[in-house]
Parts: sequence; structure tokens; C-alpha cells
Amino acid sequence: MRLALLAILALAACTSGDPRTALTRQVAKSVVLPVVGQRLPGPQAQAVAGCVIDNASADDLNALARDVGTRAGTSTVATIAGVLRQPATMQCVLGAGIPGLSL
Repeated sequence: MRLALLAILALAACTSGDPRTALTRQVAKSVVLPVVGQRLPGPQAQAVAGCVIDNASADDLNALARDVGTRAGTSTVATIAGVLRQPATMQCVLGAGIPGLSL
């Protein structure tokens, strides 16, 4: 787990913009991906996780990032499902060729 967090920190350092925002987005994605990965294979899960992160509010991202290193509970799944229900997220998921995803 420590190695994964270090890798996330290294990736965040390579991005432009606010490093805290980049770090929060990367950590949140590491929480979203296993949840989505329970329903979709690797490449599709990556695409959907990206859609969720790209359309999540700052509050959603912070809530998801707080769950790093723990098993996703009902609150985490509810946050991800809420972001997935947003029209922009649904368009992103459909654009990735993944119809009808629900959590």
C-alpha cells in the first residue's frame, strides 16, 4: 500500500496545476477503480473511473480520497453512484462505449 501511495505522489508531482488537487484526484481514482472493477473488466473500469473522477465535485473527490487504504463501504459506493448518475458522467461513460452501468 505504501508503494502505491508513493507512486501516486510521484504521478501527482508530474502534473501541472495545483499538486494537491492532482494528488486528491489520483488518490480518489485509486478508491473508485476497485469499486468499478467489481463490475467491469480492466480497460472499461479504467475508463469509467476516469469519467467519475472528471465529473466529481471537489467535495466528492475529498470524500473518496479519505477512503484510501480501506475497503469501500456504502458511503463510498453511494458517492460513486451519485457521480455516475450525473448527466455529464453518463455521457462520458456512453462515449467510452459502456452502456447501462449502475452500482
